[in-house]
Amino acid sequence: MGLFGKKTQEKASQALIDVVSWNNQDPTLFAWHFPQKNLSTWTQLIVAESQEAVLFSKGQIVGKFGAGKHTLSTENLPMLRSLYGLPFEGKNPFTAEVWFVNKRMPLDISWDISQMMVSDPSFEFIPITARGKYGFVISSPEKFLVKLVGTINQFTSDNITHQFQGVLEQNTKSTIANCIISNRIPCTEYGMKLGEIALGLEKQLSGFWDSYGLKLTNYAVTSIEIDQRTPSGQQILDIIAKRSSQKIAGYTWQQQQMADIAKEAVSKSGGDMGILGMAMLTGGFGGGGGFAGPMMTPAQNTPNATYGETSQAPGTVQQNRRPRVVYCSNCGRSYPSTSKFCPNCGDPYTPCPICGADNTKDAKRCVSCGATLQDDKEKMYQGTGLVCPGCHASIAPGTKFCPNCGAKI
Repeated sequence: MGLFGKKTQEKASQALIDVVSWNNQDPTLFAWHFPQKNLSTWTQLIVAESQEAVLFSKGQIVGKFGAGKHTLSTENLPMLRSLYGLPFEGKNPFTAEVWFVNKRMPLDISWDISQMMVSDPSFEFIPITARGKYGFVISSPEKFLVKLVGTINQFTSDNITHQFQGVLEQNTKSTIANCIISNRIPCTEYGMKLGEIALGLEKQLSGFWDSYGLKLTNYAVTSIEIDQRTPSGQQILDIIAKRSSQKIAGYTWQQQQMADIAKEAVSKSGGDMGILGMAMLTGGFGGGGGFAGPMMTPAQNTPNATYGETSQAPGTVQQNRRPRVVYCSNCGRSYPSTSKFCPNCGDPYTPCPICGADNTKDAKRCVSCGATLQDDKEKMYQGTGLVCPGCHASIAPGTKFCPNCGAKI
């Protein structure tokens, strides 16, 4: 029985395959190796739609077949005659490996960058994460099989992401960083630039995948976000959220700082400061205006102290101004008053005509000295050099009562 079983096994192993086909049920499978190698010149090769078959024998590609039913004859495979010396007719056995390639590939392969650092116009360097999807089409089955498949029996999308994780991450990080830095994209606008960044990534990676017989398709960046898992990322998110709430509520960074100082002072005084003390500390009732505004304006924001070279008569704008340090109304960082834009965030410098403090474009009163900021009608009187002694608004020559506050000129 042992000898009979051994002969039967040898006979079975030498049996020639009549039909070779692949019924693929897995859409993530790129390529599959037919398990048997004993073929003949009568073997029928059945290739389904969206498939392609490649035959290897003695380390060489001997044939490639598209969709349809094919007989592996010496007529279809002329290289068999040179490799095996097969005649033109008859059922002639030969050994070959058959690989099937799936040309209808999944278009939702995910990619993920866990963390990277990029330069930002407002926050210097910030940690971000990025993720997206892409797809492949096998443009050259021969190149794909020779370079990628090797000795494994099948090749999936997981093999792609695992084998090229390092190269993909390196190229993706550098391309995203270059796009953000070269275009000075702030972190608050990443969502509006995803399509532009995706085009840059696809262009950068297409040449790499083409060398492996793959065509990159449907490349998409689904999100680029600040990494809130890191302390610096969470701090930046808190700052952005605070700015948004300030903008909605209608107060600026400087006003928030003044309020925080007042709260701290009240806390240290045990609550005995009183309304008058609070008004004097914050620059007057109404956050910068009122009777205490000019009196308690800090020295760094007064015209005679740092913004003007000479003291002039009341009711005139300061002349011969020299550079001073101002604080950006958008990001709160300091810069010289000779700048037209904040060098940290790019916000335009909108100086108060009285003290030179930076204000938002729509501010009604100066956050530092409380002066009423000029509207379009007042701008026509800028050249006169005349201002109201009460609210500091520009006025026309010959005005007897201020049109803004009613004060007598």
